[in-house]
Amino acid sequence: MQKNLLENNAILKLSFDFFLVVIKYCELLDENKKFIISKQLLRSATSIGANAMEAQNAESKSDFIHKIKIAAKEADETQYWLLLCDYAEKYPDCKSLFLKLEEIQKVLNKILGTAKRKNPISYLFSFFIF
Repeated sequence: MQKNLLENNAILKLSFDFFLVVIKYCELLDENKKFIISKQLLRSATSIGANAMEAQNAESKSDFIHKIKIAAKEADETQYWLLLCDYAEKYPDCKSLFLKLEEIQKVLNKILGTAKRKNPISYLFSFFIF
């Protein structure tokens, strides 16, 4: 059943496929003894898909939006680690990862835009609960 979910959900498929490529990249980092960056990149990259998956069982529309926002933040953090790898000396090339990540970020932003438009009032009120 989970495999079917991955295949039929664009963001889950993109984030899962992205992470598989990140694993290979991080193995290269580990071979070059770049362990700290490798760990950070693995954590943020896995969190994108984990939060997108968690959003599939959200308790409410605002919970869904919140989880997708977290996935988007993790995508931004992943972009930061990739930028460090790109600019640092003696790091393996990671330009192809940027393209895959950019696609994920576009889909996440599209999901957020659609979710907010469908129910803007409840989304707005979710920020004012005391």
